[in-house]
Amino acid sequence: MSYDTSKWEVVIGLEIHCQLATRSKIFSGASTAYGAEPNTQACAVDLALPGVLPVFNKEALRLAVKFGLAVEAEIGMRSVFDRKNYFYPDSPKAYQITQMDHPIVGKGHMDIELENGETKRIGITRAHLEEDAGKSMHGSYHGMTGIDLNRAGTPLIEIVSEPDMRSAKEAVAYMKKIHSLVRYIEISDGNMQEGSFRCDANVSVRPHGQKEFGTRAELKNINSFRFVEKAINIEIERQIDVIEDGGKVIQETRLYDADKNETRSMRSKEEANDYRYFPDPDLLPVVIDEAYIEQIRKELPELPEQKKQRYMAEYELSAYDAAVITTSRELAAYFETVAKECGDAKLSANWVTGELAARLNKEELEITESKVDAEAFAGLLKRIKDNTISGKIAKDVFEAMWQGEGSADQVIESKGLKQITDSSAIEAMVDEVIANNPAQFAELKGGKDKMMGFFVGQIMKASGGKANPGQVNQLMQKKLKD
Repeated sequence: MSYDTSKWEVVIGLEIHCQLATRSKIFSGASTAYGAEPNTQACAVDLALPGVLPVFNKEALRLAVKFGLAVEAEIGMRSVFDRKNYFYPDSPKAYQITQMDHPIVGKGHMDIELENGETKRIGITRAHLEEDAGKSMHGSYHGMTGIDLNRAGTPLIEIVSEPDMRSAKEAVAYMKKIHSLVRYIEISDGNMQEGSFRCDANVSVRPHGQKEFGTRAELKNINSFRFVEKAINIEIERQIDVIEDGGKVIQETRLYDADKNETRSMRSKEEANDYRYFPDPDLLPVVIDEAYIEQIRKELPELPEQKKQRYMAEYELSAYDAAVITTSRELAAYFETVAKECGDAKLSANWVTGELAARLNKEELEITESKVDAEAFAGLLKRIKDNTISGKIAKDVFEAMWQGEGSADQVIESKGLKQITDSSAIEAMVDEVIANNPAQFAELKGGKDKMMGFFVGQIMKASGGKANPGQVNQLMQKKLKD
């Protein structure tokens, strides 16, 4: 972030496109399974052949309402499908079925955690149901573009935020919270590589203190958190440069090029009236009642924010640790099993968010793919608790467990890693290290407290890391008094 934040204020709103976890498409019976050969999952309805009629998928409705309840939004008791008219090769109908004036989900909100520890509420304007388009393939087609219509008709909810975000980091935090939520409530797999979760970012800048919004540019189809942050920051700098050079930002749609780390113009931004929206004559309005909503409300699991508050109260975790652990249901379930088995929630949280998380990140694995299951991980932490091994040795044991060398107890036994707790054995090492370093010991006795770290380190080294650090410290304090 290289712009002057005292001079410029950034305004960001996100439109998140989330694929709903239905087996068939929103208006046809064609499969939504990922990875099929091009155009093998596009039926007559998806291809817009003459005479075909759409039939609404009721499961898509249920999942959309579930999302609305999870973000405490108004639910549209009567929602209407509209035609958004435009011509593009990947949309055979020359229109998209979406929702304009009467969406299924109205105003809601999502709270995000800022870097300074504060919480900020981001407004959700609406979340409407719509169908996805196909995909243009710019591969080896000898100067032509191929069209794969497998995705045409895939059910989406488009989650539109208020322009409440003021930095790229806030936008990423919001996007991550939405991503976590849709997976929590199991309405989407959220797979960004497969296109199940992507966003458009509306970005504008204005002089600090100005109330009116600046002219915005829309960054299209960004499918990773890292790229969202980079694309927004690049676009902020571009707009500020334009204004400071005496130019004007124009309203347009831009594409983020990750290879060149730049945004480039695609087309001038259309307004709603350019699309000639009108109610789709082939689809009746969708009318639901309170009983239907209450039935879906009962299906909601414990939501991330609720779970976070419970962890802080029940396990006495910090807000940060609780927030990290509740980013996914699977990670939370892993933590709860570890905490229950080892009987120490704080130790469990430290190791799950520390050593385990670092290893998963390094190997780009999900918690469900961990090579050490929750019960085995708890077994390792038990040996730290009962002083069988030190925290330092535990890291070596964890490494061996990750490599498939057995349980914590098996690794400790086979490698002879059991912690030395015999006071006389430790005292002999302490005496030997002091005898070998008389000048340093004199400095320590003379008040140079930093030398204590030197002696503890030397004693731990002499013991191969097996001496109990607490006993080492106690014995060193005793020697200073002698």
